[in-house]
Amino acid sequence: MGYKKFDEQDLAYLKELIRDEERVLAGNEINEEYSHDELSGTSSYPDVVIKVKSAGEISEIMKYAGKHRIPVTPRGAGTGLVGASVAMEHGIMVDTTLMNHILELDEDNLTITVEPGVLLMELAAYVEEHDLFYPPDPGEKSATIGGNISTNAGGMRAVKYGVTRDYVMGLEVVLPDGKITWFGGKVVKNSSGYDLKDLMIGSEGTLGFITKAILKLLPLPKKIISLLVPFPSLQKAIDTVPEIIRSKALPTAVEFMQREVIEDAEEYLGKSFPDKQSDAYLLLKFDGNTTEEVERLYDRVARLCLEQGALDVLISDTEEREESIWKARGAFLEAIKGSTTYMDEVDMVVPRSHVNEMVTYLHSIQKEVEIRIKSFGHAGDGNLHAYVLRDGLSDEVWEQRMHEAMEKIYQKARKLGGQVSGEHGIGFAKKPYLKESLPEASLRLMNGIKKVFDPENILNPHKISEE
Repeated sequence: MGYKKFDEQDLAYLKELIRDEERVLAGNEINEEYSHDELSGTSSYPDVVIKVKSAGEISEIMKYAGKHRIPVTPRGAGTGLVGASVAMEHGIMVDTTLMNHILELDEDNLTITVEPGVLLMELAAYVEEHDLFYPPDPGEKSATIGGNISTNAGGMRAVKYGVTRDYVMGLEVVLPDGKITWFGGKVVKNSSGYDLKDLMIGSEGTLGFITKAILKLLPLPKKIISLLVPFPSLQKAIDTVPEIIRSKALPTAVEFMQREVIEDAEEYLGKSFPDKQSDAYLLLKFDGNTTEEVERLYDRVARLCLEQGALDVLISDTEEREESIWKARGAFLEAIKGSTTYMDEVDMVVPRSHVNEMVTYLHSIQKEVEIRIKSFGHAGDGNLHAYVLRDGLSDEVWEQRMHEAMEKIYQKARKLGGQVSGEHGIGFAKKPYLKESLPEASLRLMNGIKKVFDPENILNPHKISEE
């Protein structure tokens, strides 16, 4: 049985339900941005966009959609990169960006409760004002917390602090049948049956709507210092990463970058990078409560880098230098996008011990496939971002070469014990590669879980492993 075609009667019901015409968009009122996410390779318009303000509104929408079998697509800021928030079956798109309130800061339990539309940068700034710290640090600071949870976003601080999953303690969720429930809570330990909260994290809006989140906080580190380490070659830089991890002087972040990507960022930002002496760099960040503690950590790693052949170790101990380095790193995605006509992205993750082999492989296949590939990534946690660039290729040649490059990259990642996505998710765009990567039993279980939560398959259909 297919989905009901959305009609004027459905629109009239939703307008009556919301009673605010500015929050119900249909036809020409729907902005083109609602048809795609950040990469825009997957495109489909919803029939209606509803800017919700409460779990209650979402509950009523889901009840109506379930009764009439109308597909519903959750949407945050739309900064995803795999088409997870694109309405593949049209229908109703539920925009949660107006649910953007910080509800409670509980300093006794070191938690904060927020609505899903709160932006990552707003959350980080708010808790820092209270000398607290929310460690997950994805590159897109204008993403919503709901989106971060839905993709289990990682970011640069994962080396030391882990990913979004490690900081989600409880979730209020609207299920596909409209019921509002809670998974988890403020307890630190919980061995009470299946962990339904963890099922929601990374489920990309396919199992339920996240309407509140209780997040774990840490005391704010008092001192942060970065090292920018130029190497004579990318191989030398990447080969040093396992040595840094083995040293146990654990950095907050270990990033690798190359001159060609830095130049894109310089052009995009209109600002010079603070160092010009090399084609390959490691960027390391250290944090702690005292200058002495941080210096003790980075001194050991600085010596190790020099022993491994680093050309220099530049200490970023001023706010100005720190900002110039990390602002360039934060601009890499947009800068690469601006350097070509179109691009597609690979967000594979491999064991940390194989980062060097994977990066070397990415560079080697450019000539083989005859396509440009630029890469950077979280070398300390094995999550590498490779961007396949279209440039001036025709539609036919682009499709053929892009898919060939993707197949080769994912195949190599699998051989190294890696996975399709480290932090961006699967959505619609990466489904074929997930199917090649996972055992049939795993895919069957995933689809079975989807059917238990959403037997009518109305919530975000055609995402992850579901056809």
